[in-house]
Amino acid sequence: MTQAPSKQKLLTIQEFLEQKPDGNRYELHNGIIIEMAQPSGKHENVTGFLGLQIGIEFTRLNLPYNIPKTALVGFSDGESNFTYCPDVLVINRNNLKNEELWEKCSTVQQPESVPLLIEVVSQNWRDDYYKKFADYERMGIPEYWIVDYAGLGGRDFIGNPKQPAIFVCELVDGEYVKTLFRGNKQIISACFPELNLTAEQIFNSALN
Repeated sequence: MTQAPSKQKLLTIQEFLEQKPDGNRYELHNGIIIEMAQPSGKHENVTGFLGLQIGIEFTRLNLPYNIPKTALVGFSDGESNFTYCPDVLVINRNNLKNEELWEKCSTVQQPESVPLLIEVVSQNWRDDYYKKFADYERMGIPEYWIVDYAGLGGRDFIGNPKQPAIFVCELVDGEYVKTLFRGNKQIISACFPELNLTAEQIFNSALN
């Protein structure tokens, strides 16, 4: 992850959307434009698999959801100022009429628009475990998954020796409660309680 050329002043969400370069993926971290590295093939395998499985589930349930390709999540409250591009972003289409940046910039700013989002961990694992965890919690995203298929996170999170792990973070009274999933343990999701998916299936998807 490298910092993209930008002015020294800290940008607002609107300024970021207006000034970010075209082409590669960019995010706004604490008012600074950051260029995101191109994901690995395994990372994209996992992301695609999760998007497909969750898409099948909300289609089966006839929910008004969608998983856009490059939509952004933005939030600013005086403490946090970010615009992220999650690996899997489940959108509630019924709330998009309330999103002032959606039509022009495919950006959502309200937790009511995001029932679930997922970050697939890469080398910049601290962003997913620390920064994005805190920012999504502050924004009020109801459910956040950290999918660490390669076991890259800190030992305090995934053990020593490091092992692949999935954390489902559910917002309870304004704070995330994390549940760890490994092996053949079925993922328990408040957003999709009937989802039939195990941690091992997700890990194996990196190779298929």
